[in-house]
Amino acid sequence: MIENSTGESPVVDWLTVPEVGERLGLNVSRVHQLLRDGQLIAVRRDGVLRIPADLIHHDADGRPAVVKHLPGVLTLLRDARFTDEEMLGWLYEADDSLPGTPVAALRENRGTEVKRRAQAAGF
Repeated sequence: MIENSTGESPVVDWLTVPEVGERLGLNVSRVHQLLRDGQLIAVRRDGVLRIPADLIHHDADGRPAVVKHLPGVLTLLRDARFTDEEMLGWLYEADDSLPGTPVAALRENRGTEVKRRAQAAGF
């Protein structure tokens, strides 16, 4: 389970696969493909695959999209042998050097900074 130092989940809003598909304008099969390809990450909650809503936002053109640089960060963390739960925990762990959380930095288009920290997390 993804928890912060107070024992609570830092993820405020979870989406199901169909909800992500609806937001992105994709069918459920395509969302599953994004998960298989490492473009998105999901964990099971109460037997249902759930994706943090923070990982979906509107791009520069105003279209809903996966947060920029997320796939690259996920690849770096997977290469460091992080589990999906650990990756989500890392994305939501406060980092004073950013400041804030890696997911907040990604949403602010500071992907290079986050990727550097993800590379360092593997060592």
